[in-house]
Amino acid sequence: MTETVLLVGGGGREHAIARAVADDCALYACASNRNPGIRRLADGFEAIAETDAEAVADYATAVGADIAVIGPESALAAGVADALDEVGVYAFGPQAEEARLETDKAYQREFMDEADIPGCPDYEVFDDVEAACEYIDAYDGDLAVKPTGLTGGKGVKVIGDQVTSGEAKAYLRDSDYERVVLEERLVGEEFTVQAFVANGELRTTPAVQDHKRAYEGDEGPNTGGMGSYTDTGLSLPFMAEGDYDAAVDVLEAVVDALPDYKGVLYGQFMLTDAGPKVVEFNARFGDPEAMNTLPVLETPFLDVLTAARDDDALPELSFSGEATVCKYAVPDGYPTDPDAGAKIAVDEDSVGDALLYYASVDERDDGLYTTTSRSFAVVGRGDSIATAEAQAEDALAAAGDRVRIRHDIGTADLVQRRIDHMAELRE
Repeated sequence: MTETVLLVGGGGREHAIARAVADDCALYACASNRNPGIRRLADGFEAIAETDAEAVADYATAVGADIAVIGPESALAAGVADALDEVGVYAFGPQAEEARLETDKAYQREFMDEADIPGCPDYEVFDDVEAACEYIDAYDGDLAVKPTGLTGGKGVKVIGDQVTSGEAKAYLRDSDYERVVLEERLVGEEFTVQAFVANGELRTTPAVQDHKRAYEGDEGPNTGGMGSYTDTGLSLPFMAEGDYDAAVDVLEAVVDALPDYKGVLYGQFMLTDAGPKVVEFNARFGDPEAMNTLPVLETPFLDVLTAARDDDALPELSFSGEATVCKYAVPDGYPTDPDAGAKIAVDEDSVGDALLYYASVDERDDGLYTTTSRSFAVVGRGDSIATAEAQAEDALAAAGDRVRIRHDIGTADLVQRRIDHMAELRE
């Protein structure tokens, strides 16, 4: 029997999910934007806001969906998984209460404390801005300032790295945040491990390093992610033996504490001189990290989904052993003043052996238009990071005008900087 899968979301992450399952199922999709890559792969597409839980559930019922995969965190926060589960459509994504692991950073830290999850930094939660500002003044060291809710990867300010303490206090006073988490600044190299979780089990995927800063050389404001890379194995060049396993231990502890959790559990870690510490958890695939992980996953992703739904053991995962490099093309001015509504052209024939993933673009009758977020990504694959990077760079002829790219992602120089940085911290 052919499975019918509903995909919720219209970004690059969701295009990667669509490509991973489309050949094995009847695929339907819904999103607030018309992603041309998803639309071409899907048997049906409906324009529905990702946060409209009732409308998503109605569409799932109408198309006879057996399984739904929820891409964006906003949909999880809005209870889309809850609504799908209620109408009998298995949602591969946590319900809103468990998605608080991502959507409420205060809850996230308090959960880690109560469940004795390793890797939790020192932190304090504040409901009063002035009390938070006083804590900044009194703290001996640098802090990360984190609004408790969703900010699309752009709300965190790190004192001593991105802002001064005075700028951090001004940021809080000028905001309308009701709660904020202040925690010790972690120094090291960030990496991500994503796991498929269901029925009390998890299966982990290769470590990924994302690049949040907008400009080359790790300069500029934070973004949703300008690109990322993986190596040929589970680890990354700057990681030592045991670092990957230590990160997996953290994820296993989370699943032990949340036995009903289902979907993707994304651990973002800072590799410090004392080992991995938790920057945050996400309750879904990363974007761009899904575009690194899914193309090298040789185990059919649909097999993971059906095992999760049927309360079976999750399959052991097999990967191709290729390195990947993902580079995003973003609207001019992104992230502070993106050139939204600009018409862009993408030459798909120039991509070559790389993979092209459409993200936050809107397909109209007369072409493609930018939104306020990232436009599309290319992913190179190869027997080394250098080979994958060269393939991705060659494919960027598809970028055209009115978009900007971080060309340094995955380059030998930047990877070596990560290696040297960790070696220095470990001395």
